[in-house]
Amino acid sequence: MLVPGPVPDPAGDDQPLDWTEGALPRLLPYGAAFFPALTQAIYQARASIWLQTYIFHTDDVALGIASALCDAAQRGVQVRVLVDGLGSGASIDTLSSRFAEAGVEFMVFRPWRKWPDVVQRGRWRRLHRKLCVVDAHTAFIGGINLIDDRLDIHHGWSAQPRLDYAVQYQGHLARQTQWVMQRLWLRTVLAGSLQRRLRKLPGPGVFDTSPNQRAYWQELLDWGNANPSADEDGAPLRPDQPAADAAVPDRPRRTPTTLAQSLSALVVRDNFAQRRAIEHSYIRAINRARHRVLIVSPYFYPGRDFRQALKHAAARGVQVKLLLQGRIDYRMAAWAARALYGEMLRAGVLIFEYTPAYLHAKVAVVDEDWATVGSSNIDPLSLLVNLEANLAVRDRAFARELAAHIDSQIARSLPINTPARLRTRAPWWLRPFVAVAARAFVALAGGLKNEY
Repeated sequence: MLVPGPVPDPAGDDQPLDWTEGALPRLLPYGAAFFPALTQAIYQARASIWLQTYIFHTDDVALGIASALCDAAQRGVQVRVLVDGLGSGASIDTLSSRFAEAGVEFMVFRPWRKWPDVVQRGRWRRLHRKLCVVDAHTAFIGGINLIDDRLDIHHGWSAQPRLDYAVQYQGHLARQTQWVMQRLWLRTVLAGSLQRRLRKLPGPGVFDTSPNQRAYWQELLDWGNANPSADEDGAPLRPDQPAADAAVPDRPRRTPTTLAQSLSALVVRDNFAQRRAIEHSYIRAINRARHRVLIVSPYFYPGRDFRQALKHAAARGVQVKLLLQGRIDYRMAAWAARALYGEMLRAGVLIFEYTPAYLHAKVAVVDEDWATVGSSNIDPLSLLVNLEANLAVRDRAFARELAAHIDSQIARSLPINTPARLRTRAPWWLRPFVAVAARAFVALAGGLKNEY
């Protein structure tokens, strides 16, 4: 039996969120809002564009963004694009050719070799972030890949767009985002340059002797010797220390003490110092909830600590709602979520399945004063394995806007509120089967053990 009341904040290897004023977050629902905003920012770029994404497809929408990036490079803007080797595997040849002609620096994160990589430990650690920073001033983050949101790579075209969100923001937090992107870019250059040379894959190498490669050596050697704060006019960002260091002098940083403030924080998950940062940011927010928790995630299979936080919140009278996928794209992912339906419903958590279209959003709102939008699902792959990035926001207006949008989608969704619906989705054998499969996958991917 659960005892009403908060559970302790998780202890771990990540630090409390580092809140910053002045980001001015702007919610962008669906590709209909995101793609025009991103394209406009790219066309207005004067100095630099950094873009990292899981899927960069070759449909008309994606190729339109590719053309905008090429135009920027041809007018002298430094453009660096990093895509995941699994998510963008089918597009690499097309993108590589277009970008090479235009002068776009293009690189693939962990190229996928199909069957040899399926069983190789750690190869499932993918670049799942969706980030773009223009002129070290305007940034985008969220769950939207560069593909038409009516097109699914595996299931074809749909009449309705996927439900998904992005956020546009500015200022110091955008510069911090660029620092994170540059760190991964340089690490990928160094770690993969020999492999790219041997396999003739796109991307710079540091084992050649051309001026471009020598420049990369210098950039790597300069790591740690430059000011991390870019000028407001778009001068390139150069890292010298983690952007979370409070010593940066021009940073508008405060602890969230009053809800009148608009505060934002970048939360990234990696496999080094921030292995559970996103998971812990969720748990801390849920532990502080007083009225309601709204969570939207297509893939939902959190570990014990996360589930306990949700159940304790419901036990102390917080309204907890989960919006999960009803139109299934990956059956195993749907089974994983449904294996937890009984546990969540018995604790008083309300569950809804989104059926109008595919669900891809990874967002949450707590008490209408805390919100998050990003790339991280609430499953072992995102919370323990992939490289992910979320934006956390303490802003009443932003949280209310996102909550209203989520509520409108819940109104269109199917409630799992009868024993018959539960039985059709969660047969008796599903929970043990999923638990064994999750442990095996986390072990194969090199994630943390004993979470499930």
